[in-house]
Amino acid sequence: MNKSHSIRPAILITCALALGYSAVSFAEDMVSFATGGYASGLRSEALMHKMDTNGDGMVSKSEWLDYQDKIFAMLDKNKTGKLDAKTFISADGGDIASFATGGYARGLRTAEMMHKIDSDADGTISHEEYIAYQSKIFDMMDTSTTHKGMLSKNEVMFATGGNNRQ
Repeated sequence: MNKSHSIRPAILITCALALGYSAVSFAEDMVSFATGGYASGLRSEALMHKMDTNGDGMVSKSEWLDYQDKIFAMLDKNKTGKLDAKTFISADGGDIASFATGGYARGLRTAEMMHKIDSDADGTISHEEYIAYQSKIFDMMDTSTTHKGMLSKNEVMFATGGNNRQ
């Protein structure tokens, strides 16, 4: 048997294991950075279509952040630039649930997510903290080497751990 033929299966197995490990590692990073409910809420074609304002089937970072700005503005009903726990977690979020999706709104508006987003631990979420957090989520999901700065449907579905088609 030719040595090169016996090496190929070993290389393929090694590559497959490395890819599998990196996918598991990525999913663990996402869950530690977000929550299962929030990650699950992101896995939605309906939500992706709402963010994709130019209709190209991709979500650019600009589209993502513009969308997140609108979510923050809807939460910040008093226009203070900060969200306290009562405002952030409040069940009075019908407008956000209809603007986003119910799964996304429920996953976002939890005490656990508030603590993850509140980077200075002052008990409030400023607009800057919210957008910085959402920017990191986008960057974690942006795994493509060919369309850097854009999220495809596959990245959204894979990066958050599945293919929920809401």
